[in-house]
Amino acid sequence: MNILVINSGSSSLKYQLFNMPNQSPVCSGLVERIGIDGSYIKHTVFNEGEKSASEKSGFISDHNDALSQVLFMLIEGDQSVISSSDDIAAVGHRVVHGGEQFSGPTLITAEVKSLIRKLFSLAPLHNPVNLTCIEVAEQTFPKAKQIAVFDTAFHQTIPVEAFRYAIPEKYYKEDGIRVYGFHGTSHKYVSEQAINWLDKKEGKIISIHLGNGCSITAIRNGKSIDTSMGFGPLSGLVMGTRSGDIDPSAIFHLIEHAGYSHAQLSALFNKQSGLLGVGGSSDMRDIRKLAAEGNEEAILALALYAYRIKKFIGTYTAILNGVDALIFTAGVGENDKAMREAACGKLDYLGIELDVAKNNSYSGGILDVSSVGSKARILVVPTNEEYEIAHQSYNLLTK
Repeated sequence: MNILVINSGSSSLKYQLFNMPNQSPVCSGLVERIGIDGSYIKHTVFNEGEKSASEKSGFISDHNDALSQVLFMLIEGDQSVISSSDDIAAVGHRVVHGGEQFSGPTLITAEVKSLIRKLFSLAPLHNPVNLTCIEVAEQTFPKAKQIAVFDTAFHQTIPVEAFRYAIPEKYYKEDGIRVYGFHGTSHKYVSEQAINWLDKKEGKIISIHLGNGCSITAIRNGKSIDTSMGFGPLSGLVMGTRSGDIDPSAIFHLIEHAGYSHAQLSALFNKQSGLLGVGGSSDMRDIRKLAAEGNEEAILALALYAYRIKKFIGTYTAILNGVDALIFTAGVGENDKAMREAACGKLDYLGIELDVAKNNSYSGGILDVSSVGSKARILVVPTNEEYEIAHQSYNLLTK
């Protein structure tokens, strides 16, 4: 069964085609700078361990145009993999916000689209684009089933004492203000990979997703019970451009004493803070380079980043009453060995001890980088959100 996975952003679109139930993609691609000068699409085909890539440049006006370009690459490009759009049995869409309405993969209907539209206010930068791609995909792949997989779905098992804020109930009932959590597709995938690798269906896991966006989730027996991102994706860990947790009093202060507008505050905490705001770049590789040159701001940014991770590890170890395994995943989690070491340092009281040599030797796949005496396993697990979306879509259609 050919399942095309679409992961859309405001000006980009990632895709992978899977011939399910095979885990290896048939092809993958990226459309960048949609609606911006310098648009291009990269398309890579995988065949028996070999890969071949092609690229096409030219202005791509919107997501409708982008999906048309994707279809061209799939059918008519130099690296074509299908004969027509009818070869696609299903399109799996990453949708950022599902509110309380969706706790699993969902076949898209007019009613589902209406509910996604009602959630625009909770994810104004993402859900509108997600819905646009759904509607475009319905036209582009008319015979395919359209399936939504929500970032928030995995966190619908969080108990009320963890998802409610200590504010009057009407704000929850009428305005939906509660913890929703994000990166759920990634946390679900890597935690299941870890459970299979550990051969332990019941257990206490802390999943740490470190990319441009960062979040950490407490998982008991495969279910999310708390997570660092809340009502929106701003809270919790220090991120590439987001501040993570900050006292709301600071926001009130900037409004009252510096005349900041809503738009200015949103830009400050979402786009100008985090590693960028403290260290001068949103890219961890740049921060590492600056720190190695003795840049004090970059050194501080690394310290803040690691400290916040450790703080949440301690918090979630308490929530879980112990921990069987830590998981590091996503761009920074998988590739920055020094950050893994910093985050796990001086946690031996909690039974968490990292083996530096193992950690430094990581080159891919799942690896246990904990010491022989560590009570908790420390795992590096590559995430694969696109495959998880394909997997959930396949299961929905075949169960």
